[in-house]
Amino acid sequence: MTDTTTAQRGHTPRKAADKSGRTRAREFALQALYQHLVGRNEAGDIDLFTRDLNGFHKADSVHYDALLHGCIAQGAELDAALQPLLDRPMVEVSPIEHGVLWLGAYELRHCLDVPLRVVINEYVELAKSFGGTDGHKYVNGVLHKLGQQWRVAEAAQDARRAPAKPRFEPLTPTEPPSPTDPATPADPATAADLPTAPDLTADLTTDVSSANATTEPTPATEPPHATS
Repeated sequence: MTDTTTAQRGHTPRKAADKSGRTRAREFALQALYQHLVGRNEAGDIDLFTRDLNGFHKADSVHYDALLHGCIAQGAELDAALQPLLDRPMVEVSPIEHGVLWLGAYELRHCLDVPLRVVINEYVELAKSFGGTDGHKYVNGVLHKLGQQWRVAEAAQDARRAPAKPRFEPLTPTEPPSPTDPATPADPATAADLPTAPDLTADLTTDVSSANATTEPTPATEPPHATS
């Protein structure tokens, strides 16, 4: 079920040594819910299979039990709460994102010892590791909206803690810099200011006529008749 293109998308999964028991429990719960959503397998069979997976002994089994069995038992209620926040029918959401939203919604509702920001961050990271390219963005937006509904006071407190956005003064338009190229005049002349080119037609005609006159041969004259 692991998305093999995770590294290609630029996301670096958390190292195994950095994962807490609850983080591992969320991962195994997602794998189990995937089997339920895709194969419609029974919760008991899925549970037995998942507990035999490599590394399960490092997970918080109590948290895993609560997530898996709670989401399957309350799936219809979770879908009803999530659907108004979606931009598509739930059946069009991929099984990975569907399972992540179930888990996040369940923790927001029932695991009040886990802070709102931690719940959202955990499931955004889970969607990055297992979901589609932009699935984590979708999960982030939906769980933020749900958290504002189900944990009103905590969401308001987190909003007050958020750093204020910097204010920027509008830029005042400035005059464009003067041209630095000396060949470019600062104030181009208009057509009226330009000098009129001299008309060389008359001179050219005169020159051609003169040339023809000098080169044209002079007709021979008849010699005078001799008188007797």
